[in-house]
Amino acid sequence: MKRPVVGVIGNRYIVENRFAVQMTGERNLASIASVTGALPLIFAGEPNITGIGDLLDAVDGIVLTGARANVHPSRFNTEPDTKHEPYDQDRDSVALPLVEACVAQGVPIFGICRGFQEMNVAYGGTLHPEIREIPGRMNHRMPRLENGEIHPDPEVVFADRHDVRLTPGGTFAGLFGRETIRVNSLHGQGILETGTRVVVEGIAEDETIEAIKIDGAKGFALGVQWHAEYDPETNPVNRALFQAFGLAVRDYARGRGS
Repeated sequence: MKRPVVGVIGNRYIVENRFAVQMTGERNLASIASVTGALPLIFAGEPNITGIGDLLDAVDGIVLTGARANVHPSRFNTEPDTKHEPYDQDRDSVALPLVEACVAQGVPIFGICRGFQEMNVAYGGTLHPEIREIPGRMNHRMPRLENGEIHPDPEVVFADRHDVRLTPGGTFAGLFGRETIRVNSLHGQGILETGTRVVVEGIAEDETIEAIKIDGAKGFALGVQWHAEYDPETNPVNRALFQAFGLAVRDYARGRGS
């Protein structure tokens, strides 16, 4: 059997203040290649470029990555605010229907950070633009220096920062072989209300939702709020996630004769 293919969503950026490009973090690609054994291919988060039907004909799985831009508030009936920019409405237009299409067709889909949030919004859930503003919540954003700049050391930025309690007997607890894990934290926005088919299986110490699955999905359909792509080669929690996704991708490819 040929190497399975995993589509990785792109994010729109303007380079040199003039050139529109589609980009994704290299760690996403490296994690797919090294842990799942699949070939990662970036597709445009732009509806005029990417047709969902054609995309799903070409891939054996989908990863919805994290991103700098937030899901646009209009997608969950909230007024936008400039302080919560940037947004990427083109990605919204691809990612949200893509979630539903993958779930309906049994195409393995793995959501990370923004991708996790997109899975919730796709099923009618809502997001809070700044989780740390909710009383009792911690600051889930990446560590910064006293002058406000992002900490220069990636090992500090992506270090595990809080525990996540997993549902006993749930999918995630089964994957990890335990009911408490420790994860990194690099997000401002988070789930407020869950969508109709969204099942919560992991909650942080401050009650922030961290792990979900889609109820009744025909295939792998899991999302995590943390950045699992950072270190799955060495981190047993993140490795287990990518290994499980990789197994689902290979099974899906085998089932359709890829």
